[in-house]
Amino acid sequence: MTEPSLLLLIPAYNEERRIEPVLRDYGHYFSKNYSGKFQLVVVLNGCRDNTQGVVERVAKDFPALSHLVFAAPIGKGGALIEGLKLAPLADVIGYVDADGATPPAALHDLVKRIGEADCVIGSRWLPGAVLHQVQTGQRQFASRVFHLIVEALFRMHIRDTQCGAKVMRRAAVEKIHSRLLIADMAFDINLLYSLKRAGFRVLEVPTEWTDKAGSKVRLFRTSLTMFLSVVRIWLVYHPRLYKSLRPLRPLEAWVYKKLRAPRPLSAAQALEDSEASVGKKATL
Repeated sequence: MTEPSLLLLIPAYNEERRIEPVLRDYGHYFSKNYSGKFQLVVVLNGCRDNTQGVVERVAKDFPALSHLVFAAPIGKGGALIEGLKLAPLADVIGYVDADGATPPAALHDLVKRIGEADCVIGSRWLPGAVLHQVQTGQRQFASRVFHLIVEALFRMHIRDTQCGAKVMRRAAVEKIHSRLLIADMAFDINLLYSLKRAGFRVLEVPTEWTDKAGSKVRLFRTSLTMFLSVVRIWLVYHPRLYKSLRPLRPLEAWVYKKLRAPRPLSAAQALEDSEASVGKKATL
């Protein structure tokens, strides 16, 4: 039985040193082990190194590989928001991190379970997860504190919202795309809560994962940015309070600038961008 067509996104920011083996691993694996149409798109997010050259070199060996280029940094979430505009190209859309923390077979396992839910996500915190290299104690602590905050605000009952391995049905992506506002690493919360609010089912399953060296996460700055973005997501779904805080928008912009983080889109801007991209095709 032929598997559903799959579009896999990899957001990348200055990844010339790490991304080539990841792309080759995914290219080899899916060309040999996937019966459906497979497309791999790298979303280049303001790269200042030769990531684009590396991707173009690997693409010569793997026709399924292509890329989108954004000259200015738009954040991991921003890159995924742009990449998800390509949802009409496939039945299932997924994404993984550029560092190769999720091996191809683990991502394939998520795709195999898409018949059970509208979105299937990998989890490092469920029994059965295989962790080849765990995070540092500081990052684990920050992760669990963040989880408690997210659970208190959104009650999604998801153990690991931040694992960079997720797959979704096309219909789900298209339905909630206009609600995707968060351009930083809290994007996953925005995505999952939008799916929940729209009535889609999210299935969390244990996955295989390796913590990779060279992470661009700066613990304090990234954690503060994600906290602010999570609060913003919560406020969006409490419109009266959200509108009452409008005078604080300049302060919000200043804080994001000081943190060197991409500002969230406004709801109106996200909706406008999404509508403008309906039916958009890419040269893949």
